[in-house]
Amino acid sequence: MYKLHALANGVRIVSEYIPYVRSVSLGIWVGNGSRREDKKNNGISHFIEHMLFKGTTNRSAKDIAESIDCIGGQLNAFTGKESTCFYTKTLDTHIDIAIDVLSDMFFNSKISQSDIDVERKVIMEEINMYEDSPEELVHDILSETIWSADPLGYPILGTGESLQQINRDEISKYMENNYTPSNTVIAIAGNFDYDKVIDLLSKKFENWKNINNIGSNYKETNFNSDIVVKHKDTEQAHLCVGFEGIQQGNDSIYELLVVNTIFGGGMSSRLFQKIREEKGLAYSVYSYPSSYQNAGLFAIYAGMNPSQISEVVKLIFAEVDCLNKNKITKEELDKAKEQLKGNYILGLESTSSRMNSIGKSELLLKQIKTPDQILKRINDITIESVSDIIQKVFDNKNISISAVGTIPDDIVFEKFIR
Repeated sequence: MYKLHALANGVRIVSEYIPYVRSVSLGIWVGNGSRREDKKNNGISHFIEHMLFKGTTNRSAKDIAESIDCIGGQLNAFTGKESTCFYTKTLDTHIDIAIDVLSDMFFNSKISQSDIDVERKVIMEEINMYEDSPEELVHDILSETIWSADPLGYPILGTGESLQQINRDEISKYMENNYTPSNTVIAIAGNFDYDKVIDLLSKKFENWKNINNIGSNYKETNFNSDIVVKHKDTEQAHLCVGFEGIQQGNDSIYELLVVNTIFGGGMSSRLFQKIREEKGLAYSVYSYPSSYQNAGLFAIYAGMNPSQISEVVKLIFAEVDCLNKNKITKEELDKAKEQLKGNYILGLESTSSRMNSIGKSELLLKQIKTPDQILKRINDITIESVSDIIQKVFDNKNISISAVGTIPDDIVFEKFIR
């Protein structure tokens, strides 16, 4: 049972009480990520995430870490393209400590120039580490290729050049514009006293003034079809193929999840069975959908020996053609629906997963579906509705490819698309 409590200043508190667990997960969600940035300040959302752990007027960085460590809890944060989340997971007896620490970080962080200079080096190392991980880099290059004219394609970490532009004034101005009550959701899931938690959160957040009221909508984006190859001296070649997917909030995402399950979402999927199990051409091969406001992506990844690229790409597009021509069988549909339901229900056993689900849903969609509603929606999927989404997504007019590694010069990716 979800409850929504809105403070007078616009902060929304969404909660789910789970009496049979001993943990509670709490997250402060801000509708802000790399998609709010421009070329000059790219990476500032992620930079701010780091800075809130560097110390407040009440606690040093070490004090922040020890406050949660000493009660056996977890404290962390993450930045995405459209949201940032600061969260804790603790025993139910320590929810007051979690609220105190998170709110202190959120409102009282010092964000000193000296800490900014230190953290800039840390994030540069994070970028360098990412550059040394081609199996991750290839996904970012795919996003940059598809949304080259939109901030949605910007790297979340930023670039070496943009990081040099970030200073205390830029951070303060950016937070003033984007860290606002109306753009913030507090999510809590687990075993807790509802009235006590609402009272504690109200005292911490109710005096926060809504200076700016940024819009939640993003401009329309165009899917850019292109091929980008980044040559690196690696043992493996890494490949991503991207199709235009389903935007956030579109109910057809459930059909696409079924397609993904059948096509490349697990060890029993068509891609895995054909390319890895039957042919032995790749250790890792999978697909996944990503949904954003006004935009979506369906991506296929494979990592292989450079000499196998042509064969793997040919097999990927052969499976895409098969999906387009033959669609799926009733048996595949039934199995995929059961797999989706099983994965979803198992995820409900984690207070962290539930907090993430209700926080993100309220922040980005302003609605939360109950487990029964979601399970019913999965059950209602039909062969016809899946066929419609296959026809819509797997369109050969909207394809982009990214490749990273020792890519042979004679590979012509265009011929596979045709």
